[in-house]
Amino acid sequence: MKTILLPTDFSETARNAAIYAIHLGNQLKAAKMILYNACEEPMPTELNMGPINFIGVEATINASKEALKKFENGVISECPTEMAIELKSEYTTLSNDINELCTSLGADLIVMGVTGGGKLQETLVGSNAVHVARHSETPVIIIPPGAAWSPIQEVVLACDFKKVVDTMPVEPIRNILDVTKAGLFILNIDHRQKNFSVDTPFESLMLNEFFHTYNPQYTFSDNEDFIEGINAFALEKKVDLIITIPKKHGLFDKLFSNNHTKKLAFHSHVPLMMIHENDE
Repeated sequence: MKTILLPTDFSETARNAAIYAIHLGNQLKAAKMILYNACEEPMPTELNMGPINFIGVEATINASKEALKKFENGVISECPTEMAIELKSEYTTLSNDINELCTSLGADLIVMGVTGGGKLQETLVGSNAVHVARHSETPVIIIPPGAAWSPIQEVVLACDFKKVVDTMPVEPIRNILDVTKAGLFILNIDHRQKNFSVDTPFESLMLNEFFHTYNPQYTFSDNEDFIEGINAFALEKKVDLIITIPKKHGLFDKLFSNNHTKKLAFHSHVPLMMIHENDE
């Protein structure tokens, strides 16, 4: 793990995510964290009907740079680190192309905060985090509101036992486990075994081949609500990180539609790591 990208809007949620990311970077022995602000001038909306003073691209970027420096000083004073901290402002929207951004910055991991609350608040504040989590080819960790840092000691991987060999992103998961030395739970949620097939035993065997050196503990849940099942398990086992794989096909295609992804991101009790499947 070399570089962590932390997109920020300078909110309290982003500040909490930054403090978490610094602690995480220390645990992962990351070399650098990039505080990134995608800045634009405000556009008039139904929520903002007052007069808007447009200041231009250069002034907007300069204001962003000043805000980033102030933001950096605030989090570093509370959470010192030996990681290099880099500041970057761009006049753009974060959702334009997160993959190009990660490539240009050499980012290995994205950490973002997301705010819970009412539907309006979720739509405005959470849309960037959800969009990034759904489309980024780089692993993303979403920090729920109010989540305090604790070292990653227990990890749960939610898995549907579908096309494991073709789609399981093994290396990013192994990387987290190798650096943190965390214990691994593998959780399968399948109400009334509706998704059990003749291939399931073979798929579970293949999964074990990938992760047997980590001595995973397997749990099979009959909870009819996927999100409730993950949250209940994480709470019971005092898990520090949930890993999910939003697949393009099969069971997770429905579970990780816009509504389900947002629901999981907003209501998870612990940080949520999303790693997209390998290309088939």
